[in-house]
Amino acid sequence: MPPELTATWIVRNAPNEAAALRLFCLPYSGGSASVFRQWQRLLSIPELEVCAIQLPGREQRFQERPFFHMHELIPALGEAILPLLDRPFVLFGHSLGALIAFCLSRWLRSEQRRMPRLLMVSGRAAPQVGLRRPPVHHLPDAAFIQELAYYGATPKAVLDDPELRELFLPMLRADFSLFETYTHKEEPPLPCPIVACTGESDHAVLRADVESWRVQTASTFTLHTFDGGHFFLNTASAALLQILAGELRALLAAPSSP
Repeated sequence: MPPELTATWIVRNAPNEAAALRLFCLPYSGGSASVFRQWQRLLSIPELEVCAIQLPGREQRFQERPFFHMHELIPALGEAILPLLDRPFVLFGHSLGALIAFCLSRWLRSEQRRMPRLLMVSGRAAPQVGLRRPPVHHLPDAAFIQELAYYGATPKAVLDDPELRELFLPMLRADFSLFETYTHKEEPPLPCPIVACTGESDHAVLRADVESWRVQTASTFTLHTFDGGHFFLNTASAALLQILAGELRALLAAPSSP
């Protein structure tokens, strides 16, 4: 994998070649690597390197065609991160990012690659749970925008501005397509622990559906509940990062796996 291709997919705001542990972060629908820009500083763990995943169709990759189907995205993403899997790592994903992190873990296992030491999934129902709402990625603009307002993911200023809508709607449709067209297949549970996180007042994701992640691990499962709705990632970030930092420090203190 050419280094420049890996750099296209992965934003390392504070490269740390001496890191003992890497944290790969995957954003929600419509999100980008900048969601995690401050995490290296806020986590304040010298042995850690935060690597934010930048999907096509946003920020510096704005001109690239986004992915619409998980079976196309995952191999491309997997090949891109392989050069950075030379040391232990953790996967974190929020909402759509959680599903991508899960699928990526399965792909790594199928390719007999190094597995994550921990999978932390946030604001997302377990992958075996079906959609609670009908698919929306194919709807006309007006109806699709109405659905975006339900999730509260996109600033009203973007939805109200015709030029901004023209720029952002294709990327948002692609992101919604990624999870709405996902078909879950039964496989053995992952060998790594899973830590799941949910918002106390998240009307988009039921707590029971988040708790259902426990069947996807053959190791330990932990569930944390935070104040806030679907985007507690932003509104309760201090509490979330405190939990994450504790998990990362525990891994660093534990014997390393191959």
